[in-house]
Amino acid sequence: MFSDAQKELLKAPLNRGNVKSRSQGGRGVSYIEGWKAIEEANRIFGFDSWTRETTELRLVAEREREIGAAKKPGWGVSYVAKVRVVVFAADTLVIREGVGAGHGIDVDCGQAHESAIKEAETDAMKRALMTFGNPFGLALYDKEQANVAEPEDESKTRFKTETLATITVYTDPIKLGTWWNSEAQKTARRNFGLDQAETDALMVAVKARIAVLKEAVAA
Repeated sequence: MFSDAQKELLKAPLNRGNVKSRSQGGRGVSYIEGWKAIEEANRIFGFDSWTRETTELRLVAEREREIGAAKKPGWGVSYVAKVRVVVFAADTLVIREGVGAGHGIDVDCGQAHESAIKEAETDAMKRALMTFGNPFGLALYDKEQANVAEPEDESKTRFKTETLATITVYTDPIKLGTWWNSEAQKTARRNFGLDQAETDALMVAVKARIAVLKEAVAA
């Protein structure tokens, strides 16, 4: 299954800086963009540890319509898509599916179809990823948005990301422990303002890595 470090990332609140809003049906709607969902999946699961596949794509509407104030003749097209997301978590495959819709409006019929297909596939992918937790938009389904946090300082985010990357590089459990407990690392964690929960999350990653390295030695 997922590593302890990945579980901590999946449980983390959604960064409000990743949230966009638009008007839909006369009310405001909060959402995350498709590229951001992919970026988060790459960050949490790994670039080579997840896939997405469109398993169903269906045209549900196509009609001629007027476009814009100039009332140019054009096309309105709608598609429904189903996307399967597969995450490789250690020796386990975690599979989630989502269904989404997409709408395309253009003076060119082909362009309308292309826009609708892309939107439907992206919407379905986001719905599948959303089931993994807050970073993928699950927090937005709560009206109170209790698990949506204000964006943190970029340098702090970068430090935590680089620390997690460094942890995975170590091949000697003793050296990893020495590095983590060094005064230089303790000072760095204080200087970047890590709270206890953030430090504990990194500690979990350290312990998990040490356990893996010790098992490798024992084998």
